[in-house]
Amino acid sequence: MSEQRYYATGKRKTAIARVWLQPGSGNINVNKLAFADYFGGAIDQKIATKPFVLTDTIDKYDVVATLKGGGKAAQAEALRHGIAKALLDVDVLNRQSLKKAGLLTRDARVKERKKYGKKAARASFQFSKR
Repeated sequence: MSEQRYYATGKRKTAIARVWLQPGSGNINVNKLAFADYFGGAIDQKIATKPFVLTDTIDKYDVVATLKGGGKAAQAEALRHGIAKALLDVDVLNRQSLKKAGLLTRDARVKERKKYGKKAARASFQFSKR
């Protein structure tokens, strides 16, 4: 029989990560690619694996994730959010360390909408008195 799988979704800007966590050896697959192939930069890899570092579960779980939308940085942060929520389902004792690091709260900062009569969200058109 298959082992227990934990599911969570993580979000950041327009990026959405669907994360499945199961006991294993620490393999991470993102959109059917190896973790290092999908996230080439070391910074994005470090961001995404932060929940494992905080809870000392670095080689204890395998991750299968599907990512949609956003750029690579937002996808890495969405993956981090999803992994943190899944680790919370694994063990409630992880909550304190994850909450303290701010990994359980969704970052609500999104692009501000453009207003009419303006060049952008806040920038106005150039004004000339004469």
